Amino acid sequence: MKRTVIPIGPYHPLQEEAEFFQLQVEGERVVDIDVDLGYNHRGIEKICESRTFDQIPFVVERICGICSTSHPLAYVRAVEEIAEVEVLERALYIRTIIAELERLHSHLLWLGLAGHFIGYNTVFMWAWRYREPVLDIMEEVTGNRNNYAMMKVGGVRRDILEEDLPKIKKMVEGLRRPLDMLVGAVLDDPVIHARTKGIGVLTPEDARIYGAVGPTARASGLAIDVRRDEPYAAYDRVEWKVITWESGDVFAKVAVRLLEIPESIKIIVQCLDQMKPGEIDAKVKEIPPGEGIGRVEAPRGETFHYVRSDGSNRPVRHKVRAPSYTNVPTFKATCVGQTVSDATIILAAVDPCYSCTERMAVVDGVGGKRLSGGYDLISLSQRRTREILNTLAGRVAQGELERGLREGYRRIGGKAC
Repeated sequence: MKRTVIPIGPYHPLQEEAEFFQLQVEGERVVDIDVDLGYNHRGIEKICESRTFDQIPFVVERICGICSTSHPLAYVRAVEEIAEVEVLERALYIRTIIAELERLHSHLLWLGLAGHFIGYNTVFMWAWRYREPVLDIMEEVTGNRNNYAMMKVGGVRRDILEEDLPKIKKMVEGLRRPLDMLVGAVLDDPVIHARTKGIGVLTPEDARIYGAVGPTARASGLAIDVRRDEPYAAYDRVEWKVITWESGDVFAKVAVRLLEIPESIKIIVQCLDQMKPGEIDAKVKEIPPGEGIGRVEAPRGETFHYVRSDGSNRPVRHKVRAPSYTNVPTFKATCVGQTVSDATIILAAVDPCYSCTERMAVVDGVGGKRLSGGYDLISLSQRRTREILNTLAGRVAQGELERGLREGYRRIGGKAC
């Protein structure tokens, strides 16, 4: 059978890092894939070498809009290791609160987009509806819905007023019931089960080989989490558990992220209850010569920053490794053998950090003629969902299927369309 090349990519100035995929397909089946990284270099690391230690947190926030507290937190931890700074307790709690609010924001944003890619826009609308209160809380805490500008070497830049704590806690507690309903509805939905179970399986062995991190690794049964394995901020002061799943497929990645949502709420509430009045800034004046590393469990997985100082007010080397660098290459292990209609959701399942997922094209491998674009591939995925719906309807009584769907809609407070 004639092979066709499907290039997926390529470039966008807002990407954390550029990715380029070339799928070799025979008919509808993916038979090979080439993954290439590093096409678009924004020079963040080099820019940081010309900025002061106190300016850099504002720069690294821009690496990723969704992880705009994970990168500055990893950076300041690396510098604090060099300077041997002990961060004050209240600042540790504030860092944890912000990091977990960001995790809620990221997981809900991803869930909505995942629903869109399989043609299930009810999930998209409800996930993004409940993402809005999370951003409202973040604005209450930091003053910003994104790019929070809170991290600094030795602590945080702004405190949470004591009189605001009850209001913030009430807003967080108010998320429990609607998010529990959303999580239950998505995990119980028969269409989502049929569309994601057994698709794009990443085995534990492949997860180790590719160095997968975060929910991508935990969905394959690897219980790794920097928050527990190398505690930072206030994670060793509160109770929570690492969520894992065993199947390694797209559904497992959905389940891990969804089940992390109530854990994040639990962490935030404990921090608000335990946080005591006090200073938030160790007032670090100088950074001595040396080198340090900072590791943070971002929503997508481990974010790593390396900083080397020569004793001046600027680093002489700054190295960043985002989780997508290790998670994206797993696509080669999970996509081969799957259909083109599943390729987009398999890639989306690792929550890749770039903003142009839809910039795809199907090209005739011989003539070079463009056959279809990103929206066409999404339509293929959505058509596959409709086919599964029809198959399900044939396996069970129509009334039973409709009752199941109505129950799913009811659990998220909506009405059947």
